[in-house]
Amino acid sequence: MEQSPFQRPKRHLLAEMNVVPYIDVMLVLLVIFMITAPMLTQGVKVELPKVASETIQVNSEEPVVVSIKADGSYWLKQGKDDNQSMALDELTSHLLTAQQQQPNLQVLINGDTQVPYGEVVKLMAALQKAQIIRVGLLTEPPQDQ
Repeated sequence: MEQSPFQRPKRHLLAEMNVVPYIDVMLVLLVIFMITAPMLTQGVKVELPKVASETIQVNSEEPVVVSIKADGSYWLKQGKDDNQSMALDELTSHLLTAQQQQPNLQVLINGDTQVPYGEVVKLMAALQKAQIIRVGLLTEPPQDQ
C-alpha cells in the first residue's frame, strides 16, 4: 500500500501521562499548607495533670489561687494573705512580678460554676500572654448520691 502524496503519515498515539506538572502543583500546595497550618491553630497552652483521677502535686512553696466569682470579678490569694480583688491587667502584672521572684510559681484557677467559659479562657489567655505557664484548674470531687 502506497501512501498518496496528500495523506499524512499515521502517528502512533502516546498513551503515557505526563506527571511533572502534577508534581509541581502538589509541591506548591504542600508549601502553602505548611505555611498556613500553624496560623490556623489557636489555643491556650496550659500545663494540666497527666492523670485525671489523682490530685495534682503543687511544686511551688505557696501556690497562688486566682478566683473568678459569679459576677466576673477576679480575686487573688497568695500564701497566707487575704483575698484581694483586682482587675485582670493588675492581676497579670502582679503574677508576673511574683513569678520573677519565684520561678517555680504555680497558679491555680478557682472558677465559679456560674462563670461563663469565655471568662475562664480570657484569664488563661492573659496568663499565657504574661508567660505564666504553670497553671492548674481547681475542682471539687463529685458528691456521692
